[in-house]
Amino acid sequence: MHNAFLNIDNRKMSKSLGNFFTVRDILEKYDAQVLRFFMLSAHYRSQLNFSADLMEAAKNSLDRILTAADRARDFLSKAEDGEIKENELALIKEAESFRAKYEEAMDDDFNTADAIAAIFELVKFMNTNITEESTKAFDAALLAELTELMDILGLNTERKAELLDEDIEKLIEERQAARKEKNFARADEIRALLLEKGIILEDTREGVKWKRA
Repeated sequence: MHNAFLNIDNRKMSKSLGNFFTVRDILEKYDAQVLRFFMLSAHYRSQLNFSADLMEAAKNSLDRILTAADRARDFLSKAEDGEIKENELALIKEAESFRAKYEEAMDDDFNTADAIAAIFELVKFMNTNITEESTKAFDAALLAELTELMDILGLNTERKAELLDEDIEKLIEERQAARKEKNFARADEIRALLLEKGIILEDTREGVKWKRA
């Protein structure tokens, strides 16, 4: 898969302009899932513009989907077992239209932007129809549909568990010890692990500082 040229703040990315970024640079500030969502939000043949504002917008959009999934899981955990209701069967049938739109978009030269638009329609549908009165089977069916459509795009619907501050400090201490022992492979592994959990490390003259992405 290829994509068109990337612009930075509506200007062509170029080392001479000083606006050159690598994927590694971006991943130091944003979760890989956010970057993937950002890239998928535009058709791969279209010119993509990168900016901090657009990345924040992608982060917020992805969060809307994850919040809907979290909400569905919460209702699912509290719902009682029982036979699915007749009106819920009709709603599940109605929800099939979102998959149809999704598949139509993906068949249209891998139009991921429109596919994501179909996912947002499903999210709105879920937020409206998953309630305290809905059955466990109904909640599970809609959540499974969202999970599958996201998975096709390589996106997760489960949030990464956040590390506690003390756990972060212990990992940083382990990383420092590994660097002193010249075990740079382990040091890089810990840095990558923390980044996956949304923790950005900064090596400064005063020592290692960290912040949440």
